[in-house]
Order: sequence, then C-alpha cells, then structure tokens
Amino acid sequence: MFNLRLKALLGAGCFSLALLGTALNSAHAGGIERGGYDIDLLFDPAPFAVDTDATYVSPHRKLKNAVDTSGNPAPLSGNSSTRNTEDYWVPYFGVKASLGHGVDCLLDYSQPWGASSNPGIWNGSYSNIETSIKSNNYSGTCSYKMDVGKGQLRFIGGAFYQEVYGFKTSYIGGVPDLSGVFPVPANFVGRVDLKADGWGWRAGIAYEIPDIALRASLVYNSQVKLDNISGTLDTTSLAPIAAFLPPGSSAVTDIYGSAKMPDSVELKLQSGIAPGWLAFGSIKWVNWSVLQSVPICSTASKGVAPCTSVSPSPVRLTSLDLMYRDGWTISGGIGHQFNEQWSGAVQIAWDRGTSRGYGDQTDTWTFGGGVAYTPKPNIELRLAGAVGVLTSGHSGVLVDDNGYPAGTEVSYDFGNDLVTAISGGIKIKF
Repeated sequence: MFNLRLKALLGAGCFSLALLGTALNSAHAGGIERGGYDIDLLFDPAPFAVDTDATYVSPHRKLKNAVDTSGNPAPLSGNSSTRNTEDYWVPYFGVKASLGHGVDCLLDYSQPWGASSNPGIWNGSYSNIETSIKSNNYSGTCSYKMDVGKGQLRFIGGAFYQEVYGFKTSYIGGVPDLSGVFPVPANFVGRVDLKADGWGWRAGIAYEIPDIALRASLVYNSQVKLDNISGTLDTTSLAPIAAFLPPGSSAVTDIYGSAKMPDSVELKLQSGIAPGWLAFGSIKWVNWSVLQSVPICSTASKGVAPCTSVSPSPVRLTSLDLMYRDGWTISGGIGHQFNEQWSGAVQIAWDRGTSRGYGDQTDTWTFGGGVAYTPKPNIELRLAGAVGVLTSGHSGVLVDDNGYPAGTEVSYDFGNDLVTAISGGIKIKF
C-alpha cells in the first residue's frame, strides 16, 4: 500500500536538468496508490523519446499489541506483533512523439494501484492473513500547444484502460464451537479472488516558458468505474466439518461486486531560479473516500437484494474494507545542473494518511534525492533513492455511512516506521 516513482523534469535552454527527488512518490502515497499517473514525458522537447524505469520499495510497517475482537468461539491469543507490509516493484514504460503542428502524444504503461499485506498467522487472522492487489494501466495522452505571450499554452487530453485484480485470505469467522471434535480455527481459511476492468479519461492545461524552465500544469484524472468485479469465494477448507454447517458452507462460490477507483487533481510547478538551478513542487488531491467497504455477494443472489454494505445485509458474503478518507500530497524540492553531464535534485514530501481510525495509513514524511548522467545528448541515465517515516497510530472499529462496522475482528497499534526505496531509469531521445 505504499508506492514510489522516479521522474525527470526538463530544464532550460540547451541542457536538461533532471529532477530525481520525486523518486519518493510511491514511498509516501496513500490509499492503494503505487505508480499513480505520470505524464511528464509528454513535455519532453525531443521529437521522439522513450522512457523506462523501475522502482523497488521496502515499507516496514509493524503492527503490535494486536487483540482478537472477532467474538469467535476460539479467540486468537498468539502472535500480537507482525510486519504488515511486503516489498514490491513499480515499473513504467512510455513513448512520446511530436506529430507536428503543436501536437505531442504519449503512450505509456504503468501500475497505478497495488497493495501487499502479508501479516501471516497472528491475532488478526480473522481480519487478514494475506492481501494482494495489482493493476495494469494502458494510457494514451495528447496535447496541443500554441504561443501565448512569452511562452506556450498547452491543452491536454487522454484516456486510459485499467485492469485491477487480486486476492485476500483470512480465517473464516462464525464457525460453531467444535473444539471437542476439531481444533478451531484449525485450517479454516477462506480465500477471495477478484478481477475487474474499466476506462477513464484525463484533461488538463499547462503553460511553459522554456527560456526560464518555467512550467505550470493542472491535470484531472477521472474515476474508473469497476462495475464488473467478478471472482470466487473459496471456503472448501470447511469440508471436514461440513456436516455441522448449513448446506453450501464448504464450496467455491461465484461472486460479484462493484467499486470505483478514485479521481485526482494534481498541480505541478517548476521554475528556474538561477543559472543551472530549478525549484519545483506539487499539490495532489486523490478522492480515496470513494473506497469505503466494498461488498462482495454471490452471483446467485442477484435480483434478491442489492449488493451493498448496508448492515445487516441479506446477500453480502464478505467485503474488502478500506474506509479511506481523501488523500493530499504536498512536495517541493531543488534541482541543480553540475555540468553538461551531471545533474541532481533533492525533495521533501508530506502525505496525509488516508486511514481515519481503521487501518495503518497515517501521515508520511519522505525525503529523497537522485542524480542524472547524460553521457550523450540523447541518452539520460537516472538513479534515485528515498527514505520516509510512516507515523504512528491505532486501528479499531469504524462505522461507515451505511451503518457497516469495519475493524470488528482486531484492534492494534503501530509506531513510527521506516520506508525506503530505490529507483533507476533510462531515457533515449531522437
């Protein structure tokens, strides 16, 4: 649930001033953001450019003082501390071309969303044993620019197709007390597998004065409606006690649901402040509050009742509880060109945590820096790193607007934890 991107912003005149401090983007983003959306390559002045990079992120969020509050017959009283996060990679690939008459276009592949939570067997196993969410995003974005005043005004538009998929495992709650016959919870683990896809669009505007490396851009990315969530709920681990349960309790059930991936608005600013020096910053809002509790229902219940998170629900089998609030990210930094071949940047960023009493996504402070090496005018190599602090907090019960309570299975604390990342990339221009 943490992410990191390495980016380069263009400098002024006949040289390129690579700003690599934004390597910390994925290390601090909230919600389930990883690579997010990145169209910086669209602004490259070269007629044709190819850019690729990969980022490795290592968040060390440790949960402690975990207490099983599920109310199951055999409450868990074992491992009260565990690492909740896993390391992950974030790739990016983009191709930009100038088509003439002020038109530039960008085709890119990214992984904007993702999550890796693997606490294993612990006192919160009725809530989560392992959760994995992944995504693929295929995007096309074009712009048209015209001369206005001392610079150029650019209008931006595009569309993207997204695939989102993943799984979650946890102990199955509500199993009757059969401790005299079978150990409880024994191996009664359920698994949910889900997949969905959808389309989105973006629109924006930018103003540039290349002579002073000035650029201001404002871009909106739409929501992506995932109205076609499908998959299976596997509770076959209950087979040994099927005789004690209602018919169909031990089965692989076809399931469905719906959700929305959030829309976002990002303002980016940069300007030359002295020969070879560039200041930059950004403000981003992400509408994570559209993801609260995502109900999952049996396809056999379609038409019986709506698949919603209203509690109690006659058709909801399980849910993916996120309970997010909107995210805000503010960053700023300084870049410098040392000579014709070397440039670098440093940056600091603050991300407002999306958790509001349930979950472990509190505020994050991240510091990063990087260097760019240009052995030839058309080749740019980049290396960046980041280190951040995931601030402390507590997770417990949180009730949504429909009366659904999330966090009833476990409560836990977490302290100030560390996140680190490293990123490398190459850009080739023609």
